Amino acid sequence: MQVDENAVGDVIKRLRRAEGQIRGVIGMIEDGRDCAEVVTQLAAVSRALDRAGFKIIASGLQQCVTAEPGEDQKANLDQMEKLFLSLA
Repeated sequence: MQVDENAVGDVIKRLRRAEGQIRGVIGMIEDGRDCAEVVTQLAAVSRALDRAGFKIIASGLQQCVTAEPGEDQKANLDQMEKLFLSLA
């Protein structure tokens, strides 16, 4: 199952934002910033990555719902459920 090309731009944007946040967290650690500030930023990175993953899964679910005749829609939905739960 491919990521819907309409979702790709949004996913990449979210991942680039997370990439920048990770660089920021690394800088905070190198600068000896307060632990609570670092953890707060790590939580923000985690949420950004989760949102990117959920966008990919939502795209996959949409493809599953509109499966071609003869495709194993139940297997596709089961796969999407497993992916969704891996992010939970």
